[in-house]
Parts: sequence; C-alpha cells; structure tokens
Amino acid sequence: MLTRRTFVSTAGALVAGPAVLGRPAAAQATVTLRSTDIHPDGYPTIEAVKFMGQLLEQRTNGRIKINVFHSAQLGQEKDTIDQTRFGVIDMNRINMAPFNNLIASTNIPSLPFIFRSVAHMRTVMDGAIGDQILGDFSAHGLVGLAFYDSGSRSFYNSKRAITTPADMRGMKIRVQQSDMFVALVQALGANATPMPFGEVFTSLQTGVIDGAENNWPSYESTRHFEVAKYYSLTEHSLSPEVLVMSKRSFDKFNAADQALVRAAAKESVAKMRELWDAREKASEAKVRAGGAVINTVEKQPFIDAMKPVYDRFVTDAKMKELVARIQAVT
Repeated sequence: MLTRRTFVSTAGALVAGPAVLGRPAAAQATVTLRSTDIHPDGYPTIEAVKFMGQLLEQRTNGRIKINVFHSAQLGQEKDTIDQTRFGVIDMNRINMAPFNNLIASTNIPSLPFIFRSVAHMRTVMDGAIGDQILGDFSAHGLVGLAFYDSGSRSFYNSKRAITTPADMRGMKIRVQQSDMFVALVQALGANATPMPFGEVFTSLQTGVIDGAENNWPSYESTRHFEVAKYYSLTEHSLSPEVLVMSKRSFDKFNAADQALVRAAAKESVAKMRELWDAREKASEAKVRAGGAVINTVEKQPFIDAMKPVYDRFVTDAKMKELVARIQAVT
C-alpha cells in the first residue's frame, strides 16, 4: 500500500497499543498522501496541490501531508485512474476527458463550446452544477474534491494554419483517450488518433500525427510548438480538470479530517487560478517569441459542426437539463 500511516505518541515514539493517554490511536495517525499529476514540477496544478498540502499540514500540526509526484512518475492519466480507485494512489489531478466513458455527467463540461468564456466556466463549476458533478464520482470509488482550470484548448499542427473546418480534412490529430474528443475531431473532417500525452512530441516529430490540440501552457511546456508551429485559436474546449481522491483513502479519515481535506482542496482552486492566469500569459509570450504562427478563427462554423457530437453525447433528459442549466448561467 503506497499510503503511509504512522501512529505516534505525544512524545513522538512509535506505539502499538489501541490508545495513547486515553486517546484513540487513530487520532494520532500521521498520514502522507501520494498525489499524482502528469505535468512538470512548477506547473499550476502541481503547485496548487502542494498548497493544499501546506494548508493541511498547518491545520493538523503536521499530521496530514501530501507528497506530489509530478511528470507522470506514477503513470499516464488513464493508467492512474484505477490505481486511485483502488487506493494505490491517494489523490489524482486529472483531465476530465479520461472520465467521460466512466462518469456520464463529466461529458457535459467536456462538450465543445459549452462554455462562453473562462468566467462562465468558473462560475458554473464553482456552483451547484459543479458540486453535482463532483458528487457523481462517489459511485466509482472516487471523491471529487475540486475543479482546476485547463485553459482554452485549440488546434495546432505542422502543415498549415486552420481557419475553417475544411482546413482540417484529412489531418491526423492526436486527441485524449476519450470518445467525445474522437467524435469532435471527426466532426471537423480530421482523423482522430487517441494517444497518451507523453507520446505526442515524438509522434509530431516523426509524422505519425500531423497535429494535436491543447492549451497555451501545455503547447509551450512540452515544446510542441517547435514541431507543430501552426496554432489556430479555435478555443473549442474550456473543459476543466478535476482533483479526486481515492474513496478508500478518504474513508480512513474521520469526519473532521474529511472536512479539512475538502476545505483545503476548495481553497487550492484560487491559488491554481492565480498561477494559471500568469502562466498562460507567459506561455503565450514564449510561443509567439519562438516563431509559432498564431491565427484566430471565425468560431461559428466550428460550433455548427458540433451538432453530431451533442446528438451523440447528450442523450437523456438529465444530461439535456444539465446543458440547459449551464447555458442559463450568466
């Protein structure tokens, strides 16, 4: 088991008895939670979880800590989901897309062009709709803690600037391992190629794929802009990322500690967004200085092309209601 729990007495010595000075041994447990992320050290999501750990350490006098494993040290996103569900990994910052085939409601914030702006997305995910979606993780061995930003995702490639959907016809575009993102790219006339994020640079370099889609910081930090210099601002997705915890690990805490974990996770969102907004601007500046060719697009033709995606993934009354509620948020 990767999670480490050490029982300590008030003097700091290890104890094996059921209680110390009349207090339950469990109340003395020191817990170091292992958290995983595919992004490099210093990335806003990494720093936000570290910040969460600092809050917990301060509020529990060092009894609860978080050890963040960055750069996919514990595996790629899709590989770590089951490990988190089974409690091998305690916490996981992960993109929404890998959950789309597991948790139906996660498809809704993943829909293309569902959010009008970053402000709209944040208002939705911080409110009752976001809480409802977080609650849906519990049936799958996970506790949804908070949503982090993932920026606006746009297409980039090594062939040409994309100004209309017609420019994408025949292109081989890497997508996340999600049926929705496959359908999104296919609706634009391109050939979707699902693959782990860590394989994209080499695949672009060798011509296995022509392009991919992602946000400014990911495009910059992976140096994808060096091998796919055309970045077209479709901004087709503002899907957030989610911080989850293994329910097995969460349930080992008492109610008071569970409340501390939830509160610290929510407080880490503001830290993440502060860091994200600064990082996004810096990444855009670096990409532009690096010689990438950036162009805007007329979004309506791309939006119009998404009808088959909505028809396929928004199928029942509950999901249609969720879409309507998001669209109604001002």
